[in-house]
Amino acid sequence: MGIIERVNKVSSVKLMDRAEALKKGLLVIIDKEIDDAYVAMVKSKLLRPELIKEMAKSVKLVYTPLHGTGALNFERVMRELGLEVTTVPEQREPDGEFPTVSYPNPEEAAALKMALDLGAKVKADCVMATDPDADRLGIAVPDKEGKFVLITGNQLGCLHLDYLLLTRKELGKMPGRPAAIRSIVTTTLQTAIAEKYGAESRECLTGFKWIADVMRQFEREGLDFVYGTEESYGHLIENEVRDKDGISAAALTAEMTLYWRSKVKSLLDRLDDLYLEYGYYEEKGTNKYFEGPSGMGIMKGIMDDYRKRQPETLGGIKVLRIRDVKTGKVWEAARPEKAEKVNLPESDVLQWYLEDGTMVTVRPSGTEPKIKYYILLRTDTKKAGGLEAARASSGKKAQAILADIRKVIDK
Repeated sequence: MGIIERVNKVSSVKLMDRAEALKKGLLVIIDKEIDDAYVAMVKSKLLRPELIKEMAKSVKLVYTPLHGTGALNFERVMRELGLEVTTVPEQREPDGEFPTVSYPNPEEAAALKMALDLGAKVKADCVMATDPDADRLGIAVPDKEGKFVLITGNQLGCLHLDYLLLTRKELGKMPGRPAAIRSIVTTTLQTAIAEKYGAESRECLTGFKWIADVMRQFEREGLDFVYGTEESYGHLIENEVRDKDGISAAALTAEMTLYWRSKVKSLLDRLDDLYLEYGYYEEKGTNKYFEGPSGMGIMKGIMDDYRKRQPETLGGIKVLRIRDVKTGKVWEAARPEKAEKVNLPESDVLQWYLEDGTMVTVRPSGTEPKIKYYILLRTDTKKAGGLEAARASSGKKAQAILADIRKVIDK
């Protein structure tokens, strides 16, 4: 509110041309001294430079900055690594009007249409997109029939963590106390992968300011940061940038693609490997706006009702454990009197852990009358009878859980 009040008091805006601003020292162009250091840092975080040299020419990349700022550094990094990049020409130059997309978000399939069409035309091995400020990365890769499949933020985060830990172990570069960070609405497959390699997996509230805060805690505790991610396409592999970084994530993705190519596998093949080993993980989400002046009150009422009477089942699956980040408590559904303290800052978030390993989270927006649900499904692949059966089972579970959610939000 304070910011808007200040904005509304502005009655006129003084303009100054570029030459005068430069002369008066009010405009300083940050150029080579920052770009060179940043590009060198990104390249230094790659773990298999020799593999990149050997195999760079075997992979084609298509890239779109979605009319944002990413092209300069993305193209330079990939070029210096020897990788072939074709940038979508219509979306290469920065343009705040975003003329070719309705919403420049790499999470949206529609935003990647031009890149995917170009990827199909040049037979790319990976399509990459960064958002306008190039801190988030979305990718798509072709399946065995050549049709591009969008990789979710959760999936790419799991592929990254798996590759980083696997590679560090293979090369004898595993730090003494490796640790990774994920947001509380990011897939718990991250935790399973970390545990396999003896790494700690710590969680935090949504937003990279919280990931940066946990990174500081790691420094105080002597833990070695390996990777940080959240489901909304944010990834971080370095300590130097304490925020999500789409360019370094893209460079790691390129190296990872080459590595699995050397093993005669695609990123989709590796995902299937992970699902066979740890279980099939899939995410679904839904949200609802409550229009009008009563919207915020309706949303608050939904959260209050949940806290008065927690669901015993969701989608027919028993709720085993409940975590309320607002009250700072977590407890077994059968033993609420044995609640323990939650080591997270207060936030209006409720989470239900189901007996099959699925986790359902609900949180209201703090700025608009919208309530959001995150369903992180887990299906035991072996018990389901294989990966395809697990996928089918997951879909049915998701629909049943969504049906229970709609009974609450569609009243």
